[in-house]
Amino acid sequence: MAPQKKAPIKKSAPEKKDVKKPVPVAHKKPVAPKKEPVTVVEKKASETKSAPSIRIRLSAFDHTVLDEAAAKIIDTAERSGAVIHGPIPLPTKIRKFTVNRSTFVHKNARDQFEMRTHRRLIDLKETTFKTMESLQSLSLPSGVDIEIKMG
Repeated sequence: MAPQKKAPIKKSAPEKKDVKKPVPVAHKKPVAPKKEPVTVVEKKASETKSAPSIRIRLSAFDHTVLDEAAAKIIDTAERSGAVIHGPIPLPTKIRKFTVNRSTFVHKNARDQFEMRTHRRLIDLKETTFKTMESLQSLSLPSGVDIEIKMG
């Protein structure tokens, strides 16, 4: 038997797809996006004179007196329509003192004393002139230190 010759395999050419060539664009000016009309909002007289926020820091040696003062501030701020955050208790500062019992000798005989300073923080938002006026005329118990920051 004689070896048979294989018929050559015909490879078909790949089909050409429609390829779009980039079309040159005529020189055009870029179009600006349309702007929406600006609306003007009129402010009331009470809104223009408002302080955006007030931060009040209270400190005292006695925590009960401090809580009474914070309650008075919160009551007056609520009546004037302010938004209140607090009272937030801050860490208590403790100052310790060591003192010799005797004036000259007996080094081992000592007394230790401490002063605890309790602190509270109150933030007032959306305050008005009425709020400031009512806070200034407020009478607080003695022994309470007050720091007021506006801004």
